[in-house]
Amino acid sequence: MLAKVLSSAVIGIDAYPVEVEVDISHGLPSFTTVGLPEASVKESKERVKSAINNSGYEFSYDRITVNLAPAGIKKEGTGFDLPVALGILCASGIIPQDELMQYMILGELSLDGRVKPVKGSLPMAITAKNAGYKGIIVPYDNRKEAAVVKGIQVYPVKRLSQLVEFLRGTSLIEPERSEETTCFNHEAQYETDFSEVMGQENAKRAMEVACAGSHNIIMVGPPGSGKTMLARRVPTILPEFSFEEAIETTKIYSVTGLLNKGEALITKRPFRSPHHTISDAGLIGGGRIPKPGEVSLAHNGVLFLDELAEFKTHVLEVLRQPLEDQRVTISRATTTITYPSSFMLVAAMNPCPCGYLTDPNHECICNFMQINRYRSKISGPLLDRIDIHIEVPAIKYRDLISKTLQEPSVEIRKRISSARKIQSKRLARTNIYCNAQMSNRHIKKYCRINNTSSKLLENAIDKLGLSARAYNRILKIARTIADLSSEESINSEHIYEAIQYRNLDRAKSVK
Repeated sequence: MLAKVLSSAVIGIDAYPVEVEVDISHGLPSFTTVGLPEASVKESKERVKSAINNSGYEFSYDRITVNLAPAGIKKEGTGFDLPVALGILCASGIIPQDELMQYMILGELSLDGRVKPVKGSLPMAITAKNAGYKGIIVPYDNRKEAAVVKGIQVYPVKRLSQLVEFLRGTSLIEPERSEETTCFNHEAQYETDFSEVMGQENAKRAMEVACAGSHNIIMVGPPGSGKTMLARRVPTILPEFSFEEAIETTKIYSVTGLLNKGEALITKRPFRSPHHTISDAGLIGGGRIPKPGEVSLAHNGVLFLDELAEFKTHVLEVLRQPLEDQRVTISRATTTITYPSSFMLVAAMNPCPCGYLTDPNHECICNFMQINRYRSKISGPLLDRIDIHIEVPAIKYRDLISKTLQEPSVEIRKRISSARKIQSKRLARTNIYCNAQMSNRHIKKYCRINNTSSKLLENAIDKLGLSARAYNRILKIARTIADLSSEESINSEHIYEAIQYRNLDRAKSVK
């Protein structure tokens, strides 16, 4: 007898429907799975057999063939355990076929019949809704994650026997209610705040400008000057998550299995800080079966690279594409996958190997060759993609003991949110949402400057030897500074401040 069960699998961060066909025919006992299954899918036969027997049902010892369609796409993961088990029970006459075809079903089975959580239930719920299914049946631990999708019933199950009785009509399973109002519609709470940063007013201003336009920023300064402290507080001044951004980011964490147990949505902007020993695959994504890397896990948030010069050169160079395109494309022999990677890069590094080149309180022991070799690890093309270069000097003692109240993150965030609204209105007819994403066409249209500003910029370019990309960066930064001041036009003071945020260009010109 033939049975069909509707399930789903994930490619990238999006799901696609999979039809699980189970055929039981007379012959020597066998269990064959076809449809390009990976090892974890092939191993499901032992889990399914034990789960059915230990749930009080009889496992068929005839010839069982399982087909996963579409057969041309590789299937991985353990989420097909539950659909296969239900297909066998349906083909054996225990479950009616009509009931099965109304739901998308996913779940891993334990040997005793418990249903265990799987990765990717959020994008699968979105796919089930778009396909018009009556509902989706998910493991109990995935219920909140799937329930944020409006317009589809989510049925959480704990055991195989519970689901069988539900499909036979002898028991009920209450659908999970969406908790969007409690899990998302509130102001994100952070353990850190900008009011804790003493002194460093110039650096804090640069951070505000960077966040207002989503500009990439690099901080250069001696150890202990507060670079990491500043970076870790960047998410506290970024605009609040929109629901659409939260869904898109949560999909990435869902397919990688990084959502905390019982967590429905990512409600805070991600902050990822990988160690400098990370590989290029770990940073960008990849592997035999491609997985998202740190640049995708930082989507709609912050990627912080501390001790930037300590990262391997080839690892840093692969950042160039996602910084430019806001996405990562990974190609393999059988598939090509694109992951979103629209993040704000915050980097920090010392000015020299010993770290004390710019520190008036410590003597630098590095020679010119060592300093040049150290800084050359950051290539010119990569630096050009970082809009703001800011020097963070050693903090003074009087700043450390100051009793002056520092501005809290919530006040800075208000100005940044206002600037972002101005940008959203200006760029409403484009596919971009902030100044950092403007192309040459947008710059010519929205970053026009007067003769005085043009002359100032011309002198700066001639003196510093800036590239064409650096020229565009300065105009975009000036546009953001003007937006923070709620000014329609870019003035010479905006250009002047923007030029100050190209410190590394000035350092090169001195040499």
